[in-house]
Amino acid sequence: MQDPSKGQKRQEMKMQNRKLLELSGVRNVESFDSEEFLLETELGFLTVRGQNLHMKHLSLEQGQVAIEGLIHSLAYLDGSPQTKSKSLFGKLFK
Repeated sequence: MQDPSKGQKRQEMKMQNRKLLELSGVRNVESFDSEEFLLETELGFLTVRGQNLHMKHLSLEQGQVAIEGLIHSLAYLDGSPQTKSKSLFGKLFK
């Protein structure tokens, strides 16, 4: 049987009415407060921003996290828009 840690990276997200977010593929919870969670996932670092956020469920063994509150945004940090905008401006002003 193949070792799952060496297999394809996978992450699933399920959001219900912007009030409950369930994630799989979570490796670590780097930091969190009532307005932002920073999660290390199989696919990179993910920020979850909102209001009155709190952790409903956490199982790092299974790689699962459930976050409750009013969710405003989800963003991966590895593909920053600043890098893309610089390259766009670089092309315009060549």
